[in-house]
Amino acid sequence: MPLNAKPNAPTSFWIVAVLSLIWNLFGCYDYLMSQLSPASYFASMGMGPESNAYMANLPPWLTAFWALGVWGSLVGSLLLLARSRRAWLAFALSLLGLAVSQLTQALVLLPPEPAPMGLTIVIWSAVVFFVIYARSMAANGVLR
Repeated sequence: MPLNAKPNAPTSFWIVAVLSLIWNLFGCYDYLMSQLSPASYFASMGMGPESNAYMANLPPWLTAFWALGVWGSLVGSLLLLARSRRAWLAFALSLLGLAVSQLTQALVLLPPEPAPMGLTIVIWSAVVFFVIYARSMAANGVLR
């Protein structure tokens, strides 16, 4: 076996990688709809005019961190599928974007209708899991 050979990725790796891509595509869809068609998208989710105005007036820097969170996770998923060691870094940047955007809204800007706590916990858990998982797969030599 050559010295630079990488071990085969287990089936569970591919399942996690594909599920991460599907999960993160939902986040991308949410972000894009929020930016491209906010009124109808927010109305379809039952959000009132106050929430629509709140989202329309988010500071650009906060929207940038939201974008970092969403698109960083998508890049992380694609890097995971490509078996790149850098996947964990993309997920870590996504975690930074998530932390800044959600903590700013929870502690400073206070939206009129906060996100459901269960959804928030699931999002945080998923991003933290993907960071740890990608780092672990890199350490085990599955990612190159």
